[in-house]
Amino acid sequence: HNSSEFIPKCRTCRRQAREQSGEGDHHEGLSSDEELTPTEVDEFQKSRDNVLEDSRKIFEDVHADFCDIRKILLKFQEWKEKLPDSYCDAYISFCLPKLLNPLIRVQLISWNPLEQNFTELEEMPWFRAIEEFSDAENVSES
Repeated sequence: HNSSEFIPKCRTCRRQAREQSGEGDHHEGLSSDEELTPTEVDEFQKSRDNVLEDSRKIFEDVHADFCDIRKILLKFQEWKEKLPDSYCDAYISFCLPKLLNPLIRVQLISWNPLEQNFTELEEMPWFRAIEEFSDAENVSES
């Protein structure tokens, strides 16, 4: 069989089966392979809830100064102001993305840009903290 002939025949068979069974909630253009069963939806939701619950525990035993992006950046800002040569010699501007990456990733675990009421990245506290730190760095450099 030519595969291009096979696909429309499968779609026709599935459409006829839906019509005979009385299913009326199918949206044309969506493959039945892409439709999740209620069991799959429940399993996904349980798995997602478990991941979110585990993510809340990640920094449970960490002092706030070391898991709050704003506080971490303030420490770096103080370092830069007090010891600018040491700050530059340590290449902090290159280290910060790697340092902040895990902290940001934890905050983005539940973020879903496909939801209707999702929060824009620019509105997230960690984004604003980095933006303020960048602005402060630019002012001190100029």
